Amino acid sequence: MFGSHLSIAGSMVNALHEGEKLGLDTVQVFTKNQQQWKAKPLDEGMVREWRAEIARLGWDRGGPGDAKGGGGRTVSHASYLINLASPDKELWRKSVDLMRDEIERCEQLGIPFLVHHPGSFTTSCLDDGCARIADAYEELFRSTAGYATVSCLEDTVGSGRNLGGPFEELARLRELIIERTGRPERIGFCLDTCHMHAAGYDLSNRARAREALDAFDAIAGLRHVKAMHINDSKGAAGSHLDRHMHIGEGTIGGGTTPKQLRASGFAEVINRPELAALPLILETPKGETGSGTPFDTINLERLRGLIESPKAASKPSRAEPPPARERRKVRSPARAKARRSR
Repeated sequence: MFGSHLSIAGSMVNALHEGEKLGLDTVQVFTKNQQQWKAKPLDEGMVREWRAEIARLGWDRGGPGDAKGGGGRTVSHASYLINLASPDKELWRKSVDLMRDEIERCEQLGIPFLVHHPGSFTTSCLDDGCARIADAYEELFRSTAGYATVSCLEDTVGSGRNLGGPFEELARLRELIIERTGRPERIGFCLDTCHMHAAGYDLSNRARAREALDAFDAIAGLRHVKAMHINDSKGAAGSHLDRHMHIGEGTIGGGTTPKQLRASGFAEVINRPELAALPLILETPKGETGSGTPFDTINLERLRGLIESPKAASKPSRAEPPPARERRKVRSPARAKARRSR
């Protein structure tokens, strides 16, 4: 199911109306101004209107399922201000409080999936950064016990001290959070194609994209992916450049003709059986052509043109990842490069 990150300017329900107008199957939204630490509580009337429109559109059904086993396909993206890996006590405290607010807003609105970047360990180290995130989730899940919202760790381009570039880091974070909380149903992943590619998992053709998805399945488990961001990449594979492009106009798609797109990693992602029920969210540049066609419409047409019959699609990868002891043998390109540079 295809969606896009849309503006909530004026009212959150405006994003739903715009999504319907564009012919989308779902949307991703911010539930507040993502550049502010504090926000007014959600208006009860707006919450009722949002839920009513979601039901009318049928977007309260389908999708990979929330933490309680219910339906739903809408996605929220948490504020970029949040850094749960921060060694700074004040910033970490503010981040945890804001993340709790994000979770509570999703629960009020019935949004099943909340995406966020793992964070940056800045002046500390990788181990300490992972521990800080686990500490945060121990508190968050305790204070929001019984909620249906699934928190989704998003992969990153692996730049600087940002966590989440190598698949091993995402798997490790999820395992640590589960150890602390005992709530595996509340923590999943969101994969971003631009981020994967820029981190060193080459998606420029179908064979390499299949290898990348197989690697994620072996290391972290595709069954734990709850949403995907479908973006082309300005930077080459391994560039660590986080710059989104229109589908086919970057180094993943390699061109906008049907033939070029069918040979790209996008075709592999769109037809991967394990990803068939996920919200696939465009985060490509907004705007429209000179003739007035929204860029979202063009990107959507390019992606829908890649859908194949089940027989033509790739075979599914293994349903279960190997034990943790075996997973350590599988190293990502970004991790291998980091080890060589030490």
